[in-house]
Amino acid sequence: MSKLSFLSRNALKYRVSLFDPIRWMPSRSFSSVGEQQEPVSDSFYESSEGAAYGRLTGFGRNTLKTDIIHFLEGCDLSTSDVKFEYNNNFNPISMMLRFPSQSSYDAALRQTTRKGRLYKLDKISSGQWDITESHDGRTVLIQGIPSNAVREDIERFLSGCNFDPKSFRFISRNAIQNTVKAVAVRVATGLEAVNFQIRKNRSLCFNVPVTVRVLQ
Repeated sequence: MSKLSFLSRNALKYRVSLFDPIRWMPSRSFSSVGEQQEPVSDSFYESSEGAAYGRLTGFGRNTLKTDIIHFLEGCDLSTSDVKFEYNNNFNPISMMLRFPSQSSYDAALRQTTRKGRLYKLDKISSGQWDITESHDGRTVLIQGIPSNAVREDIERFLSGCNFDPKSFRFISRNAIQNTVKAVAVRVATGLEAVNFQIRKNRSLCFNVPVTVRVLQ
């Protein structure tokens, strides 16, 4: 075989190998569906915010939960997210607020500033929220009961109201002329508490007019 024929045959093999379709086909086209990688989810857009808690002060004695919810409109609060904090004489001293997120708390903080700082809002921990008793509008407070009234007199005053006898809490304080009492008692529902207040406020207990209000 001549040297020229040998070189020509090798050149032909080289050209064929350059255009071999199997050799130049991308290898990933032969991978099975199961071998393909799953798309990686981006956790950057997943919200990790939890509830945020605040203590509101500066409101009046007759302020309702709904007043604050309307004042902080757009902050996603419901009545179950508001607790009143009372002192030993059941006078309100602050409100505990539970916001669904930190951004809701920040929005409430901006609103208290923008609306003239009528109230003061401070950040608190979830533990402070947990230890604050929730009355849920189901506790009635009877004030001005004369000192010589006994439990049976109070139960007669509560006649017709579905109350829990184990929930009685008595408060005594010194007035100018006499020692008067207050009693807090739990009733079945919030509606019953409101109806009891309407029917019994300024009624007589042991021949003395008493006041009735609902603890929120």
